[in-house]
Amino acid sequence: MSSQIDSLRQDIMRRAQGAVSLNIAFIGVANGLFAALDRLTHASVPELAQDTGMDSGYVDRWCDAAYAFEYLEEIEPGVFRLSDSGRAFLPDSPGTLMPFAVMSVLSAHMAERAAGLMRTGERPGESVLAERETILPWFGPMLEYQFGPLLDKQVLDQVPVFREVDSRGGLAVDLGCGNGWYLRRLARRYPHLRGIGMDGFEENVNQATRMAEAEGLSDRLTFAVGDLNRFHIEEPVDLIAMNRALHHVWDQKENVFRILREHLKPGGAAVIWEPNWPANRSDLRSPDRRAMAFQNLTEHVQGNHFLRPEEIADQFRAVGLKPEVYFVADGRDAVVTGTLVD
Repeated sequence: MSSQIDSLRQDIMRRAQGAVSLNIAFIGVANGLFAALDRLTHASVPELAQDTGMDSGYVDRWCDAAYAFEYLEEIEPGVFRLSDSGRAFLPDSPGTLMPFAVMSVLSAHMAERAAGLMRTGERPGESVLAERETILPWFGPMLEYQFGPLLDKQVLDQVPVFREVDSRGGLAVDLGCGNGWYLRRLARRYPHLRGIGMDGFEENVNQATRMAEAEGLSDRLTFAVGDLNRFHIEEPVDLIAMNRALHHVWDQKENVFRILREHLKPGGAAVIWEPNWPANRSDLRSPDRRAMAFQNLTEHVQGNHFLRPEEIADQFRAVGLKPEVYFVADGRDAVVTGTLVD
């Protein structure tokens, strides 16, 4: 028994060190410390503090911590440069590890909120995402780097409606657009497609607008702050997308699906991308699904829960749309389309 306890303790300690390591990485990402060291190639603590506009005392302690976890190398006393592992957290590096750092801190925040709210049953909603000012600006980029490659490599190839919209120069609307990553990737892939994005957070809309302008897409893409339940546009829409957003408004699904149905033109489609909540609880023990179980707890804090694809398909049928279900990410995610048949 003693050896089993020792082995368990060592395993938990390794996991705890991993969480601490990601917390340190988040500080480097959120405050531009990794990016500054990449730009400067190397810097002392005062130089790094001056370049980033951060307090030198905090920068000094962060450098110690980042050095301890091998994100930094000391090339001479008090002068640091990025290690290969530190460089891997640069937001623009290929295959960046930035999303893991953001998710680590967001998860800790949501776990603390769940621990307190569990005592009262309160479910405060989406506002919890904005309670930490350093996290919200990175929420959109986190989703983009997590799911953007999946969109490019699997979703767009499997789901035909995107090519059909492009062929007729159609309009795509993204409800809950975040930083606009979905529409920007669609616009880069499909040169005839136009897009409108709507999100409830002004921070996300500002990011989306800036990035569309920087990528030369602002002539085809626009973004605005808005409430999905009050969405209205005069022009009939070819495609309405909701990416990992439907479960946030599932308790209002009758109104949401009415809005989707009323705004589609004949031949148009709604495209819903959601985590694929498993039918069997035992599937949550799979290493690639464990995080989904925790995320579903944090969704409860926001008043939501993850869905099964058949629930979405049934709701499409209820409003007269023809559903099709596509599985991506080895079945962990589902894309469900609902087409208004001519």
